Amino acid sequence: MTGAQYTPPLGSGDTADYDQAIRRWTRELRWRGAMLDLLGARAGETVLDIGCGTGSFAVMLKTASPDVAVIGVDPDTEALAIARAKAQSAGVSIEWRQGFARDIDPAAADAVTSSLMFHQVPLAEKRAGLAAMHAALRPGGRLLVADYGKQSGLMRLLFRLTIQRLDGVEDTQPNADGVLPGLMEEAGFAAVREARHIHTATGTITLFLAQRD
Repeated sequence: MTGAQYTPPLGSGDTADYDQAIRRWTRELRWRGAMLDLLGARAGETVLDIGCGTGSFAVMLKTASPDVAVIGVDPDTEALAIARAKAQSAGVSIEWRQGFARDIDPAAADAVTSSLMFHQVPLAEKRAGLAAMHAALRPGGRLLVADYGKQSGLMRLLFRLTIQRLDGVEDTQPNADGVLPGLMEEAGFAAVREARHIHTATGTITLFLAQRD
């Protein structure tokens, strides 16, 4: 793992409070359930969950698709400890790795997922992370990202009052301005689309789908 700096899961908040905050403020079950449906994981596939945080989606995916190999990657030691405990409690086997997107092996996965990570990293790291995800996918592999996309109207105000207070403005503003689809195309992804928009008390969470040709 590299020694790069990163924003903890809850930004300036306590990582131990992350799960409760996400449940309370982001309509978590709705957008995570939509991720599961859109991913459509198939038996025998390998799915990398990058920026897995406390492991909520990785555990949900493995529980729903036990014949899928799930690998969770995150730089945060405390978050990974919570993730391991969740997996053990759920009785599922997931490989947890401490690291960043750039630490992924090339052509290692059939699908790559990411939840609420890209808004927390600088623009250069958004580009580097997407490039690494593209390299990690086998030909025909798919990318599924759930994150804050372009914000407008009331959603922009709520995003400013919540997410930008926790995670700062510099890294989060490009997301709010709608930068992610262009960055995905720049990284080499094809068929980039915004599959779902879910309005929450913290702004609009968008589910992005893309593919490696």
